[in-house]
Amino acid sequence: MRRMIIALALLLPVAACNTIEGVGKDLQKGGEVIADTAKDVKEGN
Repeated sequence: MRRMIIALALLLPVAACNTIEGVGKDLQKGGEVIADTAKDVKEGN
């Protein structure tokens, strides 16, 4: 049981990093869509 708790404690930060990276990529894509839309509006398309 102790080994399982230690293993989970060591793996949790790795999983969190992947989650944060995924959120960052989603936010980046959303920002790109907003920037493209603003550019289209500015150009009158």
